[in-house]
Amino acid sequence: MLFNSRIFIFGLLPVALAGFLAAARFFGPRAALVWLVLASLFFYAWWQPVFVILLLGSIAVNFALGKRLSAPRGKPWLIGGLAFNLLLLGYFKYRGFFAGLAGLGDVALVLPLGISFFTFQQIMFLVDRYRGMLPADTRCLDYVSFVVFFPHLIAGPIVQPGDIIPQFENLAPLRNWPARLQDGLEIFLLGLAKKIVLADSFAQFADPGFAAAAAHEPLTLIEAWVALLAYALQIYFDFSGYSDMAIGLAKLFGIKFPRNFESPYQARNISAFWRRWNITLGAFLRDYVYIPLGGNRKGETRRVMNLMATMLLGGLWHGAALKFLLWGGLHGLYLTIHGWCARWGVKLPATVARALTLLAVILAWVPFRAQNFGAAALFYRALFGDNGIAVPEIFARFAPGLGHVLHVVPVLPYLGDARTLSLPLALAMLLTGWAIVLTLPDLQSFSARKKSFATIGSFAFTMQALLLAPSAIPFVYFQF
Repeated sequence: MLFNSRIFIFGLLPVALAGFLAAARFFGPRAALVWLVLASLFFYAWWQPVFVILLLGSIAVNFALGKRLSAPRGKPWLIGGLAFNLLLLGYFKYRGFFAGLAGLGDVALVLPLGISFFTFQQIMFLVDRYRGMLPADTRCLDYVSFVVFFPHLIAGPIVQPGDIIPQFENLAPLRNWPARLQDGLEIFLLGLAKKIVLADSFAQFADPGFAAAAAHEPLTLIEAWVALLAYALQIYFDFSGYSDMAIGLAKLFGIKFPRNFESPYQARNISAFWRRWNITLGAFLRDYVYIPLGGNRKGETRRVMNLMATMLLGGLWHGAALKFLLWGGLHGLYLTIHGWCARWGVKLPATVARALTLLAVILAWVPFRAQNFGAAALFYRALFGDNGIAVPEIFARFAPGLGHVLHVVPVLPYLGDARTLSLPLALAMLLTGWAIVLTLPDLQSFSARKKSFATIGSFAFTMQALLLAPSAIPFVYFQF
């Protein structure tokens, strides 16, 4: 079930919320938590009910292992728990990938919804229990709630157990609930607008270009850049919209989630970008991969190796394909170069630094979105003009000189639906989208008044897109 589907917004959500408040009112907070767990399991089962068994089995094993970690000589139990989770994730998500590398053909399985997210959540729980950062007496209901809570179950954010489990332990469903509902609904609706008004609109200009590259059809320079700039906006508004919706939904039930985006395209360097983009994943990679590998404590060569290993693993986490390794490797290279520049005292003007960072991030999106290496290579060639530069006739009419230096065509076929006005429409939308991400603060930084104005201003567009769309378009991070 998707947050942007009508069945969720007009069906499950009001029922779950009403039952949660009613259970708290008549039977107490623990009954409300039981109701919330049942609603979350129903939410998860909507797609493939059989995988509820896998989810509950994973929870049972990890909770039992967590109890063992408080005993003396708990390290073997930690290693066993990590192996269990990684093997489970590897079997379902990476079996086909490694079989393909070994030339064994296609043996991929159906990927259980959200397995990457609920696996990482439980790995954090085991590690934090071993480190003594979590008490040994965590109750089963609170742990189950932490894992299955539907706002973050299928696509994050990756929340720290030490931040969330205590909130379930001390849940007060009826405390200040009218104000909480108003704030939560505003954040949810603004995230919904990001997804169905902005992200899905930019997808209409990104998808044809990348589909053309996948089909080995020639893209001209303008088509390639429009598709790439549109995709950079699509993935930002899609995933940050999902994160905002998750934060808003959690607030409806009295749970506070951490911020997951903070205007990342405004970052002045690549390190700052990763402190602003998918913040919870960046924190996980830093605290549970990079630092345990040794971080920057064992010399420059080891630092670079640890950094590259962390980013390659982060890339592979996004998908079982070599293209995600390339994306992670590019960001590892960016971070390495940034570290060297900082060490050597290289400083650039703020505007130049921001522009270079943004360009590097945008270019790295090509393998992330492309179907494979071949399509990515063709797309890069188009970006640098290998297939020439063409402009539609409507532009040549207003600037006749263009026809002498550029190739004039009736329409550019890979822009939207290939209407004559596709390029002007795309340029207008891109200008609007990039103005938003480069000049405005993140939604979580809005004041209450600004949130209300933004909600009112976008409400009509959101409802129109929600009610008139033939079906809900999945999120980019759906089924990771």
